[in-house]
Formats: sequence, C-alpha cells, structure tokens
Amino acid sequence: MKRRDFLKTSGMAAAATTALAAPALAQENPEINWRCTSSFPKSLDTLYGAAEVFSKRVAEMTDNKFQIQIFAAGEIVPGLQAVDAVSNATVEMCQTCSYYFVGKDPTFAIATAIPFGLNARQQNAWMYQGGGIDLFNEFYAKYNFVAMPAGNTGVQMGGWWRKEIKSVADMQGVKMRVAGIAGEILAKLGIVPQQIAGGDIYPSLEKGTIDAAEWVGPYDDEKLGFAKVAPYYYYPGWWEGGPMIHLFINTDKFNALPDNYKAAVRAAAAQADIYMLARYDMQNGPALKKLAAEGAQLRPFPQDVMQAAFKAAEDVYAEISAKNENFKKIYESMKAYRSDAYFWFQFSEGFYDRFMFAQQQAKAL
Repeated sequence: MKRRDFLKTSGMAAAATTALAAPALAQENPEINWRCTSSFPKSLDTLYGAAEVFSKRVAEMTDNKFQIQIFAAGEIVPGLQAVDAVSNATVEMCQTCSYYFVGKDPTFAIATAIPFGLNARQQNAWMYQGGGIDLFNEFYAKYNFVAMPAGNTGVQMGGWWRKEIKSVADMQGVKMRVAGIAGEILAKLGIVPQQIAGGDIYPSLEKGTIDAAEWVGPYDDEKLGFAKVAPYYYYPGWWEGGPMIHLFINTDKFNALPDNYKAAVRAAAAQADIYMLARYDMQNGPALKKLAAEGAQLRPFPQDVMQAAFKAAEDVYAEISAKNENFKKIYESMKAYRSDAYFWFQFSEGFYDRFMFAQQQAKAL
C-alpha cells in the first residue's frame, strides 16, 4: 500500500472510531436527575449535611451528569414517610434512619441501632465486612429498595430529664419522648414512651406534657435549648451506641443506572458515612462544654438502671426472635459479631481509652 493511501485509510478509521466513541460514551454517562428526600431538617446541618456531601460527590465523579437534589423533611413528604416514597417511586431515594420504620417490621431497627447493640466503629465493621449490608438488602428487597450506609452519629446521649434518676424506681411513670424498640424496653422499666416530632419536644418539656426526651447529642441538642426546661443531661444513650444513617434507593431505579454511576453512588455514600461521624466527633466536645456552662447537669445512668435495661433488652430480643424470622436471622449475625468485637476491644480501645480518660481527669491532657 502506498504511504498516501495508508494515511487516508488510517484517517478514515480514526474518524469512524471517534464517531462511534462519542455516542457510546454519552450512552454510558447519560444525564440523570434524581430527587432524594431526607428525614431531617436543614437545621441539623451534620445529619442533613451528609446528604449534601453525598450529592456533591456523585456529581463530581460523573462530570456533573448525575445530579441528585436533596429535599429536607416535609418538602416532598414528611420525614417518617421517606421509605414509602422510595418504595412507590415518588422519589428515587431518601436519606433516613431505618429504625424509624419499626412499625413495618422490628427488623428495621437493627440497621440503625438497637439498645446495647454495636458502637459506630463496630457497626461499620459488621455492615461492610460482616455481611450486614447483604443481609439487610435481602430483607429490604420486598420493600422495593436497596440501602447503603451513609453516616453515623456515634453513641448518643441519654436525653434530658426534668428530675434526677437515682434508681429504676425513679423511672416509674416518667413520660419520655423515645421511639421504636428503645421505647418498648424502657416501658419494661416503668417509662411511658411518647412519640413526638422533633419540633414539638421543647414545648412539650416546657409545659410538662413529657418529663424527659432523647434527641441526638451535644452538638444538635445545644441548638434546641433543652437545658432551660430539663436540666439533667444523662449519659450514655445505651439505646443508640452507634446509630447508622442509610440511603434507601428504589430498586428499579438503582438497577437501571450504568455501572459506573452505581459505583459513584456507593463511593459517595461511604464518604458521607465518614463525614458524619468525623464531624460529630469534632463538634460534640466543645458543645458539651458549652451546655455545662449554661447549666446542664451531667449525670451517668445508675448501674441498676443500666443492668435492668440490659436484661429487659435481652428479653425483648428473645420475644421478637421467637416470632420473627427476619429479625432473628439478622440479630443473631449482629450478636455473634458483638461478642467477638467486645472481646477484642477490651484489650485495645477499651484499655487504651481508660488510661487516657484517667489522664484527662488528672488534667494531664
């Protein structure tokens, strides 16, 4: 072949390849716009903010061709209807806590947190490395959505109380804003659980309609001014040792995504997971100091309360497991890992942290 003919043929082939590559690339990276409804208001900037981090990262990883708009609770549907909106494809996805939906099945609770379950680090280990994500997506399949971890608050506080709790006897008849399985367990200790929306907690405490309320932790609690109407701030929130936030995505919508978009969603969700816990760990210490300066009186739950609550929790889990195979299967997986995790942690973080706590109390830090 003559050199001139070779160059002409090569040029035509290159042009053909370019013509084919462009539409193929466009097909692999289509412009997609989704809506994500959050169960949180914008004022909770770390909880809600993690959804914004997720959305931004997805856009960055897809050259801005995959846009996910975040809506606060109530802008499309109320926060406690988020998974229903995903299931019926009113929206493509939501950011929420699985345990908000225990009314559908108590199994939903384990994905977020159950009393005396896992701490944040352990929850991540079990989800990502212990099969937790797969177990839950098998369960969620009948609701027409898939889920992935996208945040954690870390262990929460034990809430705001109008009176001191010195023993289990002091809990009798106390009306407390608390939800889900935690409410069922606290009821065994004499608490009267109340379902109250976040925006109604302060006036309910102020008027005495309720006697106690759990929310999140110092950073979020400080904004709501609870110390003015319920001065006793108890710890720890044993019902939420490592509460995990999830993204729920309509199954059909997720399956229709190109593989690289699916990968972007998973990677962005993992980054939101890291972001939320890191931000809370950074903000809670200063916020707790501020609350104490403003009059919050820190109190640990008495040991008899903790022991009675642990026993009540074990009884409740046995009762649920006896009649709910979904719950039993996932709970047994979590329970087996919990045993191994605390065996290890007593030699690692547990021992190290106890030493460092002593240094902090001795004002050496």
